[in-house]
Amino acid sequence: MRTLRIRPNVPRLRPSQRPFVYPTRQASSAATDARSAVTRTKNLLYGSALTLALSFGYLYVTDTRSSIHEWLVVPALRQIYPDGEDAHHAGTKILKALYSFGLHPRERGNPDAAGDLQVEVFGHTLRNPIGTSAGMDKGADIPSPVFDMGAGLVEVGAVTPLAQEGNPKPRVFRLPSQNALINRYGFNSEGAETVATRLRHRVRQFAYHAGLGLDEDAERMVLNGEAGVPPGSLIPGRLLAVQIAKNKTTSEQDIEAVKRDYTACVDQLAKYADIIVVNVSSPNTPGLRALQNVEPLTQLLNSVVQAAKRVDRKTKPAIMVKVSPDEDSEEQVSGICDAVWDSGVDGVIVGNTTKKRPDPLPKGYLLPQTEAEILLEQGGYSGPQMFQRTLDLVKRYRKVLDDGPKQLPSPPEKSMPDLSSGVQSGAEPDASIMSKLLPSASSSQTSSSATSAGPRKVIFATGGITNGRQAREILDAGASVAQVYTAIIYGGAGTISKIKQEMREEANKKG
Repeated sequence: MRTLRIRPNVPRLRPSQRPFVYPTRQASSAATDARSAVTRTKNLLYGSALTLALSFGYLYVTDTRSSIHEWLVVPALRQIYPDGEDAHHAGTKILKALYSFGLHPRERGNPDAAGDLQVEVFGHTLRNPIGTSAGMDKGADIPSPVFDMGAGLVEVGAVTPLAQEGNPKPRVFRLPSQNALINRYGFNSEGAETVATRLRHRVRQFAYHAGLGLDEDAERMVLNGEAGVPPGSLIPGRLLAVQIAKNKTTSEQDIEAVKRDYTACVDQLAKYADIIVVNVSSPNTPGLRALQNVEPLTQLLNSVVQAAKRVDRKTKPAIMVKVSPDEDSEEQVSGICDAVWDSGVDGVIVGNTTKKRPDPLPKGYLLPQTEAEILLEQGGYSGPQMFQRTLDLVKRYRKVLDDGPKQLPSPPEKSMPDLSSGVQSGAEPDASIMSKLLPSASSSQTSSSATSAGPRKVIFATGGITNGRQAREILDAGASVAQVYTAIIYGGAGTISKIKQEMREEANKKG
């Protein structure tokens, strides 16, 4: 007999209606750990990839050898700022801001350490002979970032004693097909006091980071060489030049007022400079080039030299004069060199912008209509077409300066009278008698010894230098430093590194 089982009448639930059964605590923890491990791994991979990308990006963008500076940054500035002066100011502000955060372009690897490009200038050993011309940094806003681009010498200015606006805008015009510029700035300057304050702040910051303090005594220690660096550049193997000029309202006819303008700049700025550059060659200040005539130039340079000797610093800055490429007759070159010798100036910067308009390169090339119209603008022209003129002038100045000052013709020889009469044996002739008999011979001998003992005058060259081959030619012609400006405007932050590399390649080709 079978037993019947009676099942309770319980409805059967579908899977979706079944109650959820919570997993055990161990299973839940294991799953959570697994998900966390995957998340951490992903975050690590993403973070590492991002860090590597940022690091490589930082190294690439901040390296002067990166092509981005020439092929992206320069065209971008040109597109964003159609006016050349606006683009220049924007570039300066950006570079200054990037430097404050350590994000500025700089030359990596210390390529100058080998010493293959070093030159001797004013008792200093420059790491390389490539410098920047004044105009790139008129107010001494960015000397340190420019040094980091690889320059052996940086020239700031021109600085006038009082602030002035310069000529009306627009005053900068590009000729992109020629990589050239025309400018008529007219010495726009913030004034000597403002620029001197900026340079003083730079010295005191250096003193502070060197552990010397932040006060006037610390500044004096740096300027007197106790920090072991040049007082202007603050970097071993580099030099800082400060260019000075007169105010536009100071008449070139009033030589005493002109001298006061230049010496006022010396009094304010020379303490913070390795080299003071006297600009008498800008084509954009009416009458300025008249100061290149022998007499006013000699007076002006004498006053600047004397003012530099009074600078409150153990070592005094060297003095150079910047001359025009348009003053190129034999008489003009000879007269300028005579003024250099007579005043005791240490050297000459050959070249500036020119009033002349060279033919386009290559020969027969027709300029675009807009650029042909720009050539009619007043102002100084700068660009690659200036190179040959600069090279020729360097050769001429080198020869004339090396020949030394003109010597006066020697007086005709006279028969010497017998001095033995009236003079006791073994006695010296009376000094008054000798001075009457030998005045010309004595003065001639003194003058000769003084000039022959003078050091060789230094030449810097600027104008049309765009590559390493040209820089080498300039140096071989007798210059100590090749300066660039327009080349950087078109070539970007890597221009100096590129020129130095080309110089090394040229040297290797020659064995």
